[in-house]
Amino acid sequence: MESRRRDMELLSNSMAAYAHIRANPESFGLYFVLGVCFGLVLTLCLLVLRLSCRPSPRPPARPGDLSEDEEDDDEDEDEEDTVDRAASESLLPVTEIPLESHGPGDGALAVNVFASAEELERAQRLEERER
Repeated sequence: MESRRRDMELLSNSMAAYAHIRANPESFGLYFVLGVCFGLVLTLCLLVLRLSCRPSPRPPARPGDLSEDEEDDDEDEDEEDTVDRAASESLLPVTEIPLESHGPGDGALAVNVFASAEELERAQRLEERER
C-alpha cells in the first residue's frame, strides 16, 4: 500500500511540474541554462584545481652515481612507479609513428610522440628487454 502511495505522489508531482513548465517556459529555459552554465563552471574549476595540485616530477638520478646492481633495482622501481602512475592518472595516449608504414612520397615523418625524454628512454629500455 505504501509503494502505491509513493507512486501516486511521484505521478502527481510530475504532472504538477509539467503543468508549471507549460505555463512558464521562459523560467524553465532560464533555469535549464543556469544549470548547464553552473555545471560547466564547476567542471572548469575542478579541472584547474586538478592541474594546479599535480605533484611535481622528481628529478632523474644521475647514471654515474649508481652501481650496476642499484641501477637494475632502480629500473625495476621505475617500471613499477610508471605502472602505478599510469593506473592512477588518466594519461593521454602515447603513440609512435612507424617509419615503414609511410612511403617516401607521402610527406609523413617518423616522429616519437612522448610526453618526456624519460618516457622515451623507458619505452626503449622496455623494448630492448622484450627482444
